[in-house]
Amino acid sequence: MKALTELAKRRGFFFQSSEAYGGVSGFYTYGPQGATLKEHVEDTWRERFSVAEGHMEVDAPTVMPEPVFEASGHLDGFDDMLVECAGCGASHRADHLIEGATDVEEAESLPTEEVAALIDAHDIECPSCGAPLADQPVEEFNLMFETNIGPGTSQTGYLRPETAQGIFVEFPRLKEYARGQLPFGVTQIGKSYRNEISPRNALVRTREFTQAELELFVDPEGEGPDVASVADVELTLYPAANQPDGDYVETTVEAAVDDGVVEPWVAYYLGVAAEWYAEIGVDFERFRFRQHQAGERAHYASDCWDAEADVSAPGADPEWIEIAGYAYRGDYDLSKHDEHSGESFTVFKQYDEPKTVERASVDPDMSYLGPEYGGNAGAIADELDALAKRDRAAFDGESVTVTVDGEEYEIPVEKTGYAVEEETEAGRHMMPHVVEPSIGIDRTVYTVLAHAYEEDEVDEGERTVLRLDPSVAPTGVAVFPLMDKDGMGERARELARTLRSEGYAVTYDDSGNIGRRYRRQDEVGTPFCVTVDYESVEEDPETVTLRERDSTEQVRVPTDDLASVLADLRAGETTFDDL
Repeated sequence: MKALTELAKRRGFFFQSSEAYGGVSGFYTYGPQGATLKEHVEDTWRERFSVAEGHMEVDAPTVMPEPVFEASGHLDGFDDMLVECAGCGASHRADHLIEGATDVEEAESLPTEEVAALIDAHDIECPSCGAPLADQPVEEFNLMFETNIGPGTSQTGYLRPETAQGIFVEFPRLKEYARGQLPFGVTQIGKSYRNEISPRNALVRTREFTQAELELFVDPEGEGPDVASVADVELTLYPAANQPDGDYVETTVEAAVDDGVVEPWVAYYLGVAAEWYAEIGVDFERFRFRQHQAGERAHYASDCWDAEADVSAPGADPEWIEIAGYAYRGDYDLSKHDEHSGESFTVFKQYDEPKTVERASVDPDMSYLGPEYGGNAGAIADELDALAKRDRAAFDGESVTVTVDGEEYEIPVEKTGYAVEEETEAGRHMMPHVVEPSIGIDRTVYTVLAHAYEEDEVDEGERTVLRLDPSVAPTGVAVFPLMDKDGMGERARELARTLRSEGYAVTYDDSGNIGRRYRRQDEVGTPFCVTVDYESVEEDPETVTLRERDSTEQVRVPTDDLASVLADLRAGETTFDDL
């Protein structure tokens, strides 16, 4: 990490923000190289997860009012475990301290009491000052950034901790755009904010980050996905049941579904994701999909698989980081907003043919309930109505019992107005379930850099190289004159302009010797360099030297063919060996 972050800062990938004022932990600025790399990663995600899948994309605000997060559960359940040092006052993620000092891999899934006991048992000390943390309380700390919306007695708002809620709260309108036809998906790429206790590891744990999320709304009783397009995609799975023994499952998407290892919709998107990760240059020798333990899952998820990457240096102990989550959220989110907002978050499901159904209802005799039960009469009537819908058998006797505020009330059935009638209906309103691929763009960028980073030796000596895939490399091609004289500089600048007009991101460099210029481009991951030399300006037809970053091999290419050759190389339709 030290070598990579030094390179990132020196070559303009990313660096800590506001360094002129001492910097703020957990906030990073992307430099010219990094901003372009990040944009390319986002573009490839959008193409694969949104455009290719036929989904809609939205762009919601990053500040949302308090009721949204009351409904979603974030105000009550979006916490991390905090322990403060009595010596220096520093705050730390208690579960991270456990993972760093013990063999426990997922301390986040443990209750706070057990984490506190582990800190005591292992005599864990404060990383900042070395003071013992034993006997210090471990508390839940809510990660939400609070703000005010408007002046004076303003409305309380929060910076969103995930982009998902910006999609969920707009479901009543979005379902209209989809004409109520399930399944349909809505994507979004945008900023999220979490007030992390102890930001660390550069882009891996920050307080402001970019998410790319897809919320797929499905009929839980409908047909599952057609996995044919990804059936043979190979997956490395790490199921929860296998984690105590450290056993992976090497399988395919189709086999994972057939064997019941992964829920079908989640499995489909694991396959889509695996293809995308391969496209952007993730090393599959250092990659896995790990299933969440029961105590580790978010409050909204019934199942979740994390895409995890090992970003350690070659030969070092693995350092696994989560770069995405693939969750089956059920109807949690829509049902919560349906309950709290007063709007309908259901869709109307049309039957193939009208159905005759029996419908139970009550019409309580309020002239009896009112005098008998006073102020509780209305609540009793509501509970009778709910009971009739969920349990008809409760009304089979002479009386029925309901519970209101913990107290039981026995009501004569004849006073409830209970009845069962036949109705013909064309369909019904139902609550969709949600499948969510949620990608951390910053962590994905960091993984791509970590997996591309290499130190090797070539003829000219040692070099540092980023073996970035051409699809995400910030610069597509660099153009050099061998020397800026005898017309070579003018011809190289003209060639750079021509390639830019063809849509290539081009760097022009005439500073220093040619070997040093190659090294600069290798460090920022530029896949190809073009050199205009004496042959280029003296011979007819004109040719240039084309150098490949990974092998450092060079070939001569006719200048008139250069753009098409580069296009074929970038698209994988030809290889440098072919040239």
